[in-house]
Amino acid sequence: MSENESFKALVAERAAAKTATPGTKSSQPTLRPRDAATLIIIDSEGAAPRVLLGKRRDDLKFMPGKYVFPGGRLDADDKTMTAARELRPNEIDKLLLDMKGHPSAARARGLAMTAVRETFEEAGLIIGGAPPASAAEVVPPAENPSLESPASKSWRQFQAHGFVPDLAPLTFLARAITPPGRPRRFDTRFFCVEGAAIAKTTDHNDGELSGLVWMTLVEARELDLPPITRVILEDLAERIAKRSLHDPSVPIPYYFNRHGTFRREMLHLAAPTA
Repeated sequence: MSENESFKALVAERAAAKTATPGTKSSQPTLRPRDAATLIIIDSEGAAPRVLLGKRRDDLKFMPGKYVFPGGRLDADDKTMTAARELRPNEIDKLLLDMKGHPSAARARGLAMTAVRETFEEAGLIIGGAPPASAAEVVPPAENPSLESPASKSWRQFQAHGFVPDLAPLTFLARAITPPGRPRRFDTRFFCVEGAAIAKTTDHNDGELSGLVWMTLVEARELDLPPITRVILEDLAERIAKRSLHDPSVPIPYYFNRHGTFRREMLHLAAPTA
């Protein structure tokens, strides 16, 4: 893949800020990044592809007022949710590349589930299919429903529409870790999916995102975006232009800080042996 211009601009900006305040350390404690996932929905029906973004509430601590893709942190219930169709094996393999902590296929699968669940919670969109015959209904704890986790409640509401998540259409696009010194830190996996995968549109919305809008990639660049979202948009635009969006051989851009420098590395699957 070619060098990402937005990435280069962001590197230069952070380097300039570091030079302007040499030796300055953030007062924020260094937090361990938490697993998270985001879903970029692409509407390819018009003359130019469009993506769905929403504005984060101004009172939120992390990225207030910014336009972002639906997403959030991994929940334990995401790892066990039933799927109509599973994530493709190549996508699991790519998600496992340089996975921190205790890598597992269940955790990789759970990240895809997170992206689907958060899209339902924040945008009311269901990426789903018919439940398999073996699917168990998600129910709250019988003795005390208030003990039900937020994710479990969301999955129960998702299933009430007659669907379970469909992971097969999802493609792992990019990965980014929030730099140290931020009030929240996430190890975010960016997935993308075609708009045709939307099985149902509901009025469900948890209020975290407002002003949901469909924008072309050119229009989206004019919004108030977090720097990393701008970078990911450029990666997406390149994949679309090269018609390689769902090509499993394309490496995954991986953004993170090392020794105070913002870096971009490419995660490659090992070539199959003869």
